[in-house]
Amino acid sequence: MTSELPPLNTETVWAIINDEIDDATVNRLVWHYLGYRYDPDQNLWDLSAVAPEWREKYPEPPDFIANRPPTVQLTRSIAPENKQLLKEKLGFPGYKVNELVPRLTRRATIANWLLAYIP
Repeated sequence: MTSELPPLNTETVWAIINDEIDDATVNRLVWHYLGYRYDPDQNLWDLSAVAPEWREKYPEPPDFIANRPPTVQLTRSIAPENKQLLKEKLGFPGYKVNELVPRLTRRATIANWLLAYIP
């Protein structure tokens, strides 16, 4: 849990979309920006910075790539003005029909959500 996260920038977002960053690291990025912090001394998650709607439903950070429900909640948490950031900021045209598999579409959702955190 203590390994270094990649910087949150457009290169990292493209690497998420292009499946160049492993799923575990992608999940850890989302957890970080949701406020989850792992306390190795106590061997548990510190939820003090996690919003109540996440803390109550996910007392341990969820696997966004393997599971649909947390990704749906992540999608719903994207502000309306940020729903199209992949297209607006990166010019991402979306995946081709044969690429529309849950794992990739969840990565795109995560990438779009993370874009809102880039200044």
